[in-house]
Amino acid sequence: MENQERDLPETEQNQQQDEKGSDTDVRAEVYDWLLCVVSAVLVCVLVFTFAVRLVGVVGTSMVPTLHEGDYIVTSKLFYKPKQGDIVIIRKQIFDERAIVKRVIAVGGQTVDIDFDEGVVYVDGQALEEDYVNAPTYRTLDFKGEITVPENCVFVLGDNRNESLDSRRSTLGCVDTRYIVGRGYLVLWPFRDLKFLL
Repeated sequence: MENQERDLPETEQNQQQDEKGSDTDVRAEVYDWLLCVVSAVLVCVLVFTFAVRLVGVVGTSMVPTLHEGDYIVTSKLFYKPKQGDIVIIRKQIFDERAIVKRVIAVGGQTVDIDFDEGVVYVDGQALEEDYVNAPTYRTLDFKGEITVPENCVFVLGDNRNESLDSRRSTLGCVDTRYIVGRGYLVLWPFRDLKFLL
């Protein structure tokens, strides 16, 4: 009987220690989860601030490749424009909003457009443009063959006859500093999910 009385306080002590231990475990678990969530949010903010951006497409100038309401993942990190890239441009003189266009030529290349045939030439070679909505018949302000200045690009929308682009003198050849980034992926809507190669 004496042994049972001595054991009782030890059992109560063990229960109290177990309760304290489980409180500490719960607090540690909550702290770990909070740390994970805060870290994930911080990483997302840093990535979307410095590495990638999500840009909404406004208008129909890139149909059939992109449609109004599409959201595309873009990045300028280590990016150098090249022919065929889809880029996002922000040039306030032309438009307050960011615009999405395709790079047709880069610095040093010549561009000419035969509006009768609807064919675009870069360095004297007709472009194979299976991505356009229709041949290029609309002239806008385009006067004839031009050489793209260094550190600039000549851009056109894929919906050539409904696009305001480098054919228009208010946009013209675009300084690469106005390029917000290259489009890599249509993220939304999910039914249109695709890489922009």
